[in-house]
Amino acid sequence: MKRNLVLATVAAAALIGGGTVAAYAGSGDDGASPRQSDVRVAGDRYDTQKDDDGGDRRDSRDDRDDDRDDRDEARSQAGRTGVTAADAIAAALERTPGTAVSAELDDDGSRVWEVTVVEGDGTEHDVRVSAGDGKVLSDRRDDDDDREGRADLAALKGASVDAREAAEAAAAKGVVVEIDLDDDGPAVWKAETTKGEWNVGLKSGAVTPHHDDDRDDRDDD
Repeated sequence: MKRNLVLATVAAAALIGGGTVAAYAGSGDDGASPRQSDVRVAGDRYDTQKDDDGGDRRDSRDDRDDDRDDRDEARSQAGRTGVTAADAIAAALERTPGTAVSAELDDDGSRVWEVTVVEGDGTEHDVRVSAGDGKVLSDRRDDDDDREGRADLAALKGASVDAREAAEAAAAKGVVVEIDLDDDGPAVWKAETTKGEWNVGLKSGAVTPHHDDDRDDRDDD
């Protein structure tokens, strides 16, 4: 009887506080040896699952919120620039001949286009172009690795639409704030405008809505 009372008291405490409690029941009137009773509460399992699953979902939502904030900032700047993505690409290529594979309007308030140009051997250049007057501000050669540049050139082999033309095509869907080669799957130009994200065909130049297959919005799974 005393042992049952102790176990009941420990179980109640565990339910209130959550977690796992080990209770030792002393010998009763019958002189039986002490034994350990493990009182385990479902709250333990729930808290662990909540931390594992809920934490991942929160991190994913936070990342998407950060990306959305960056896009909103770039879009707000787009209306204050006199130089389009196509203009910035043309200026970068005039300074550094090669193949433009991306152009992005900085979202830090600097009003600068960052254009990536790849030489024939795969060497990449990061060319910064003023979004105010179209002047080239800097040209930095990336000597770290040319494999990515060569991969971009290979993906563009046979393409009829270059980055500048893709930016001009996407401008029909809003002010372009970024154009980039997306080679995850069949290669396309991916454009981000003030009205959304779009794919531009490498050969046809057709503009279609972009769908990110990697994004998982099922927060309630």
